[in-house]
Amino acid sequence: MLGPNEVVSALEAAGFTHLVWIPDSHLGTWEPALRNSRLAPVRVCREGEAVALAAGLILGGARPLVAIQCTGFFEAGDAVRNVAHDLKLPLKLIIGVRSERVARTGKSGDNCPHFATKLVEAWELPHTHFDPAAASALELTGALKALADQPTPAAILWAE
Repeated sequence: MLGPNEVVSALEAAGFTHLVWIPDSHLGTWEPALRNSRLAPVRVCREGEAVALAAGLILGGARPLVAIQCTGFFEAGDAVRNVAHDLKLPLKLIIGVRSERVARTGKSGDNCPHFATKLVEAWELPHTHFDPAAASALELTGALKALADQPTPAAILWAE
C-alpha cells in the first residue's frame, strides 16, 4: 500500500498547486504528509463546493486537484457538468471509490463501485482506475502526471 508521503510526493511531482478536498476515508490519511508539503490543501464542506473552488483556482492560473469520495462525486454532478462542459475547464479529480477492493471479491453489497464508473462515463470524463494497494510509487507518479497533463477534464478512480 502506498503511504501518505508517497502520495503527496507524487502529487507535487505532477505539478498540482492545490489539493481541494474533503479528507474522509482513505483520502484523509494524506493529511499529516500535507503539513510539510508545498501543496496548498483547501478543505471544503461539500463536494460541489470543491469543484467550484477548483474552477476559480484554474481561472486564476493554478493547477488544483479535487479529491473526494465517490458518494460526494455523485452529489457534485451539476458542478462537474458546469465546470467540465459549460466552462470547459480542465478539472482534475481523484475520486475515492469506497469498497472497491472488497466488491471485486464479491464480499460487499456497496453499490458505489458500480455507480462511480457509470457516472464518470455519463459526464464523459476521461478516466483511469488506480489501486494504491497494488501499485508502486513510480506507477502512482506516472498516473498523476498523466492526469495533470490531460488537456481536458479527467479523473482517477482511486480504489479504497
